[in-house]
Amino acid sequence: MSEEAKTEQKDVIVLGDGRTVHLIGTAHVSRQSVEEVRRAIEEEKPDTVCVELDDQRLEALKNPNIWEKLNLGAAIRQGKGPFLMANLALSVFQRKMGQKTGVKPGAELLEAVLAAEKEGARVSLVDRNIRTTLLRVWRNTGFWKKNLLISSIFVSAFEKNELDEEALEKIKEKDALSAMMDELAEYLPSVKSMLIDERDLYMAAKIKRSEGQKIVAVVGAGHVPGITRILGEEVDDETLARLDEIPEKSIISKLIPWLIPATIVAIFIAGFFFADPDKIKDALWALVLGPGVLCALGTILAFGHPITVVSAFLCAPITVLHPAIGAGMVTGVVQAYVGKPKVKDLENLWDDLSSWQGWWKNRVSRVFLVFLFSSWGAAAGAFIAFKWLKDLL
Repeated sequence: MSEEAKTEQKDVIVLGDGRTVHLIGTAHVSRQSVEEVRRAIEEEKPDTVCVELDDQRLEALKNPNIWEKLNLGAAIRQGKGPFLMANLALSVFQRKMGQKTGVKPGAELLEAVLAAEKEGARVSLVDRNIRTTLLRVWRNTGFWKKNLLISSIFVSAFEKNELDEEALEKIKEKDALSAMMDELAEYLPSVKSMLIDERDLYMAAKIKRSEGQKIVAVVGAGHVPGITRILGEEVDDETLARLDEIPEKSIISKLIPWLIPATIVAIFIAGFFFADPDKIKDALWALVLGPGVLCALGTILAFGHPITVVSAFLCAPITVLHPAIGAGMVTGVVQAYVGKPKVKDLENLWDDLSSWQGWWKNRVSRVFLVFLFSSWGAAAGAFIAFKWLKDLL
């Protein structure tokens, strides 16, 4: 790359107090970016290096085998199943891109941390916690857009991405990235706002609050335009704290899990007084068999263990009436226990997840498939059972 081309990838911003920020935009799976970051830190010898990471993501980069220490059953019991599945799918997408160039996703961010430590510079992790970002997206997104978002994440994990190093460097051009962000904003503006705009604001504020006269900030190229603009503005502590807040669930989201069992109980009470006893019996069987059979079928489709299939059939009717316990929570925990991943599954996790078949083959991902499919089955069975319940009225 020519000297002129290298200059285009780095913005130098002078803050109001005279401090300088060398803002480096990178592609997260580019070997060129790794080299640029290392060279910039060695040449500039900054007081502080700011990196687009949070503690959790840095730990994952330093310890890529962190999944080996994860207790899947405990994580699912704590309600982290959907979050972990989304993380897996996003990681698979980035890793597939990285395989084209031989560079692990986020390698340039880890290089920034290592180079800073080597030069004796402070390291400041300026990105917002990934779980906070994902929860803000999830709780501020409507039902249909949630499904669109989930579909996009999982489809992207299996797309054929023919990207070489040259193509990845073109991704770093601001015009191309702006076009991508505009497209995202068109059909999911709230997601774009929280994934990009909020984090631009958050990282810019954190960079300005970093110590030292000379600062090197290493961020994804898509964040450079926003951060550059915001560095010239003032961001108060209240605004920054608000960006770290996880929104409360909406009243509707809190009520729906309780409305369903309350409605079922109310219908049965009414049926006891006014309906034909045979209809009550049919409704009871529907409430047991509908969720039970379809939950078990979902577990079978996910290649769940036979014991997990039985547990799916038994737990589904109960979970329909108990909003605090989901069918997937039960089946996921059981599958994690009886189909406990082996060392080979953990070693081959990322290779297996690069194909559809691998998700069913690998015992780690199979736990998540059981969680997901059994949840869908129980929900579909409950919906079908309402046909018999309506006959009681």
